[in-house]
Amino acid sequence: MSKRKIFVLDTNVLLHDPTSLFRFEEHDLYVPMVVLEELDNSKKGTSEVARNARQVSRFFDELMHGRDHVQIEKGLPLPATRTASGNGHTRVHNGKPASGRLFFQTRPSDTSLPGLIPGNKPDNSILVNALEQQTRHPTRKVTLVSKDINLRIKAAVIGVHTEDYHNDQVLDDLDLLYTGYKELPANFWATHGEKMESWQDSRGRAAYRIKGPLVKGWHVNQFLYIPDEDQGGLELVVSSIDGNAAELRVIRDYRQGKSSVWGIHAKNREQNFALNLLLDPEIDFVTVLGTAGTGKTLLTLAAGLAQTMDEQRYREIIMTRVTVPVGEDIGFLPGTEEEKMTPWMGALMDNLEVLTQNSNAGDWERAATNDLLAKRIKIRSLNFMRGRTFLNRFIIIDEAQNLTAKQMKTLITRVGPGSKMICLGNLGQIDTPYLTETTSGLTYVVDRFQGWPHGGHVTLARGERSRLAAYASDIL
Repeated sequence: MSKRKIFVLDTNVLLHDPTSLFRFEEHDLYVPMVVLEELDNSKKGTSEVARNARQVSRFFDELMHGRDHVQIEKGLPLPATRTASGNGHTRVHNGKPASGRLFFQTRPSDTSLPGLIPGNKPDNSILVNALEQQTRHPTRKVTLVSKDINLRIKAAVIGVHTEDYHNDQVLDDLDLLYTGYKELPANFWATHGEKMESWQDSRGRAAYRIKGPLVKGWHVNQFLYIPDEDQGGLELVVSSIDGNAAELRVIRDYRQGKSSVWGIHAKNREQNFALNLLLDPEIDFVTVLGTAGTGKTLLTLAAGLAQTMDEQRYREIIMTRVTVPVGEDIGFLPGTEEEKMTPWMGALMDNLEVLTQNSNAGDWERAATNDLLAKRIKIRSLNFMRGRTFLNRFIIIDEAQNLTAKQMKTLITRVGPGSKMICLGNLGQIDTPYLTETTSGLTYVVDRFQGWPHGGHVTLARGERSRLAAYASDIL
């Protein structure tokens, strides 16, 4: 059997990732006519799907440029680089360069579906094309690539090999995702302490320069800890790595009885790591993952208020989130941009209530504090982010697991000098129908920013809401 495969593409693969045309290496691609029809029906509007449909059409047009019908029937060569209109050449990074050919359906199909599949839906037309390719090329493996689970099931039933489109997956397994911290072995000082140098940095914190075999597995801004209380329960952060040597610094402790952040203390180790990242002026981009009740929003808001109100490091806090409803959509909302976004910001209001609770303050003082904070915290919609630049702002993106990689790039590139961006999310609560845990934009940025000197990540592991919430998380 020939090593070069034939991949029959479903419409949803092209709408999901227009550059998928260039990601099948040396294999050939086949596009049924019904796919072109569906692309044409999807091109109208300003949604992400419509933009992708138009981009696919541009790629097809560039590949066909100057070629006649005979050349199209023989297949169009797929280049190692693609030319996005107006952007010059953009090299595809994943896998080997494309070197196969692109075929379109140029004549009616002679094959018919088995009688057990009724009707003439577009999906059935794609199945017919896949069956025909199997008949025409018995020595080559034909695979139908689709993100539609039901189409993959029907294809398997009638004997067509099928696969999901995996090229955009950041990881094969979510358990491999970077957590931002690592436990040191009990014999760490015995194996790495011989040639250790130590000093105090400009902030008065103990710093160490260490060499040893473990260093190659560390990343800049990763947290390291020894949980054994007999050894002091040491918590460090990797500040720099040079070959097999690393500089480590002892982090600040924000637990009960130590320093507080806008009246909030860290309740566990991971929360302490998160506060150190959120309060570090050298860190421009922070991602915080965690299940419901781990304190993502509360810690971030407390750190933002401390740096905006007390230290005057940022002019204001900007908070936004993806407006994907959990249940049925309640329809259009009246008012300005901020008023429309307010119902989506229940988490902000709940956490502000916690932060402004002060038993010594009366109702008047609390109301005055809330009014003051309202002027420094702005709620913005993601729909109006393109083209903006945020200067000296503390930007919080809540529910970031519902963003695609492309949307995430659009948002991060809005950040101007002096600003800090924090992305919060729970990969177990993705509400967007076309995203999974391994294709979410939040997973993408956690993986890509790993080890950048001005970025950091922490996965919060323990819920801190209530005994009812903790019990429900365990048994339900």
